[in-house]
Amino acid sequence: MRGVKDFTGAAAAVLLMALVGPAPALADTIEAALVRAYQGNPQLNAQRAQVRSTDENVPQALSGYRPKVAITASAGYQYLDSLSTQGATPNTFEDHGANAPRSAGITATQTLYNGNQTANKTRAAESQVSGAREALRVLEQGVLLNAATIYMDYLRDAAIVEVQKSNTRVLEQTLKQTQDRFNVGEVTRTDVAQSEAQLAAGRTQQLQAESNLTTTRSNFRRIIGNEPEALAPGSPVDRFLPATLPSAVELSLTDNPNVTAAMFGIDVNFLQVKVNEGALLPTLTAQVAVQQSYEQLLTTYRSFGASAIAQLTIPVYQGGAEYSLIRQSKENLAQQRLVLEQTRDQTRANTVTAWGQLVAGKAQVASAQSQVTASEIALNGVREEAKAGQRTTLDVLNAQQALVNARVALVTAQHDRVVASYSVLNAVGRLSPIVLKLPTTTYDPSVHYQQVRDSWAGVRTPDGR
Repeated sequence: MRGVKDFTGAAAAVLLMALVGPAPALADTIEAALVRAYQGNPQLNAQRAQVRSTDENVPQALSGYRPKVAITASAGYQYLDSLSTQGATPNTFEDHGANAPRSAGITATQTLYNGNQTANKTRAAESQVSGAREALRVLEQGVLLNAATIYMDYLRDAAIVEVQKSNTRVLEQTLKQTQDRFNVGEVTRTDVAQSEAQLAAGRTQQLQAESNLTTTRSNFRRIIGNEPEALAPGSPVDRFLPATLPSAVELSLTDNPNVTAAMFGIDVNFLQVKVNEGALLPTLTAQVAVQQSYEQLLTTYRSFGASAIAQLTIPVYQGGAEYSLIRQSKENLAQQRLVLEQTRDQTRANTVTAWGQLVAGKAQVASAQSQVTASEIALNGVREEAKAGQRTTLDVLNAQQALVNARVALVTAQHDRVVASYSVLNAVGRLSPIVLKLPTTTYDPSVHYQQVRDSWAGVRTPDGR
């Protein structure tokens, strides 16, 4: 029985090993799991593709600075039969015959001024790109937090399964001993029934723990991308956290990607107001055209024309739609400013909550360790007293259950302690591969942006598609 008890204690302390010793050889680590989630999570890769799509808004806006060139060509057949008079003394002219009119030309149009709409659209597109990058950071942090959480969930649930299995073996031995004592008349049938009931309850708890582990294993595969095997204990990331709660709150209000994304949202809406106001200003364009024609008339075989035209358009009234757009964009800007305040308040609350959970988690681990130690001593004492006839079988069973509950509480507290440290890092906006020093290449969205920003033509993406 002592061997079973020691094994249970080892299983309950499986998470704590990360704080006092190195990870076993050839074991999967939490850092490796985070790397796999960062590289292969399909939701995260889809968001990266969304950022690359948003990058294309910038060259689309920059196209307003560039000329628009069009080549036209036409060819056909026509037949003409006409009779006309001309002059004071009527003279009759008759034309009839067929010809094949053909023409080719090129026209280039350049916008010289459009109320700064192109400049403001470009700045708005750049702010959209920055906002999309912050949205990507939000999802990256969420994926890493989910990966760390599910990793610790599996360690916790696996340890609880071992605790419950060990508890079942102990209860089976207790039932056997109680039946032997009943056979020699030392205890009553009631003691045997109590042992049988406790064993049945222990088996139920074991089955529930195994069911929870199965669910966690499925989620582990979904989030991290592989089946969990030989997981090493996880450890907190307190070394990357701010020293105090006020500094954590201050950092979250500047570094949390939800806050920065809302800031870029204000820039986009402000520039949209400027774009809509630009529709009320004059537009100046220049157009150059060259055209070569053949057989446009029966009497003319070839003609050539060239033109250069500047056109100024001053909008006076266009039905009022432009004024409505300006008012609408101003309301959107006001709304986005309120969203920023709401986001800051929520970020502050999340940081305080996560910090409180971290502080409580540290205390809960110490308390749970003390509870396990005390419960082990109490169980040993009750067993010795039961041998002397000073305790009943029910007292022993209750003490055994109290020890199991204490060990489950310790495993849960150790799990919560590690997850809380990752939650604080997420709340302040620093849960990233760079901060965690993960052994992986960090995805840099600026690479694709620089590849497409100044692209004038081409339909292939930078990766060759």
